Amino acid sequence: MSVFDDLVGQDTVAGQLGAAAAAAADRLAGGSGGGMTHAWLFTGPPGSGRAEAARAFAAALQCPDGGCGHCDSCHQVLAGTHPDVLYVRPSGLSFGVDKTRDLVLRSASRPTGGRFRVVLFEDADRATEAASNALLKAVEEPSPRTVWLLCTPTAEDLLVTIRSRCRLVTLRTPPTRAVVDALVRDGVDPGTAAEAARAAAGQVERARRLATDPDARERRSEVLSIPARLDGIGSCVSAAARLYELAESEAKAITGALDDQERSDLKAAFGEGSTGKGVAKAVRGAAGALKDLEERQKRRATRIKRDTYDLALMDLVAFYRDVLAIQMGARVELSTGTHEADLTRVAGASTPRATLRRIDAIMECRGRIGANVHPQIAMEAMTAALYLG
Repeated sequence: MSVFDDLVGQDTVAGQLGAAAAAAADRLAGGSGGGMTHAWLFTGPPGSGRAEAARAFAAALQCPDGGCGHCDSCHQVLAGTHPDVLYVRPSGLSFGVDKTRDLVLRSASRPTGGRFRVVLFEDADRATEAASNALLKAVEEPSPRTVWLLCTPTAEDLLVTIRSRCRLVTLRTPPTRAVVDALVRDGVDPGTAAEAARAAAGQVERARRLATDPDARERRSEVLSIPARLDGIGSCVSAAARLYELAESEAKAITGALDDQERSDLKAAFGEGSTGKGVAKAVRGAAGALKDLEERQKRRATRIKRDTYDLALMDLVAFYRDVLAIQMGARVELSTGTHEADLTRVAGASTPRATLRRIDAIMECRGRIGANVHPQIAMEAMTAALYLG
C-alpha cells in the first residue's frame, strides 16, 4: 500500500513523486538528495487531482517509509492534521498579501518532527499580485527544511519568476476506465460507475458525486435537457432562470454539508456538550471563532457558486460537443449519451457551423460571469444565442 495508490490514472506522476520522496529521505540521512528540490508546482485540468497528488507527496515526505499509507504520520497528513504541514486553500476568490506574509513567516519555523516543514498551497493562482511577490521571496530563499507545494490549473497562472524556481508536476485528465475502476473500488456498481465517469469527463470527485448523489445526477440531467427545450425567446428566459436555480442548488448542496460539519467541529473543540469547570466560559469564547468561521464560509460560498455556474456551462459545452460529433460522424465516446434523443434532434436541426457558434456563446457567457456580470443576465444572453444559432 502507498499514499500514491489513490491517484487515479496518474502512474507517471506517482513514480516521479515516489522517487523524489526517496531522494528526500537520502538527504535527511546525509546524502546528496539528488532528485529532491524545495519547491514544486502541481498543474493539471480540473478534476485531475493536483491537490490530492500534492497531499500524497506531503505524506511521503513526512513518512519514514516514503509514504506507506498506514503509519500515524501518513494518516495525519491525509487528514489535514499534521503539525508540520501547513494547509492553505483560499476560501474566497483571492488570497491577499497579509495572509501570504503570515504564511511565509510560519513556513520558516523548524519542523517539530525533524523531517520537513511542508506548505501545501491549493489554488495558488488566487494569490494577488502583491501576494505573489511576497511568495516569491520565500520560494527564492526557503529555510533548509521547508518544502513548498503549489497547485494551479496551468503553470502560466503563476508569475514566471515563481514557476521558474519550481519543479513542474503535470497531471493529465484520467481516462474513463481508470475513473470507473476507482468508483468500483469505492463500492459503486459498474453500470453507475461507467455512466458517472463518462459524465464527469475525467473529474474524479465529480464522478464520485454523480455516482452517489441522485440529486446531483438529476440536476445535471435537467441542465442537459435545456438545448432541446429552446423554442422561443420566452423559453430562453425561462431556461436561463432555471439554469441559474440549478447552479444555486448545486452550490447550496455542496456548501451546506461543509458548513454544518465545520460548525459542529468548532463547537466540539470549544467543549460544547461537555460538562465540568470552565466549560461554560469556553463555550462563550467560541462566539468570536464562530463569527470568523462564518465569514470564511461566506467567502467560500461565493467561490463555490462561481464554480457551479461554470460546471453547468461546461455541461452544456459537452452537450454541443456531442452534437458536433454526431453531425461530423465522429466515432467518439459521448459524455452526454444518456440524452441521445435530444442530441439527435438538435444535431439534425442545425449545422456544424451553428453548433460551433453555440459553443462560442457558452464560452462567452463564462467570460461574462468571470467579469462579474450577474450570472442570470449572462445566461439569458447565452440561451438566446443558443436558440437563434
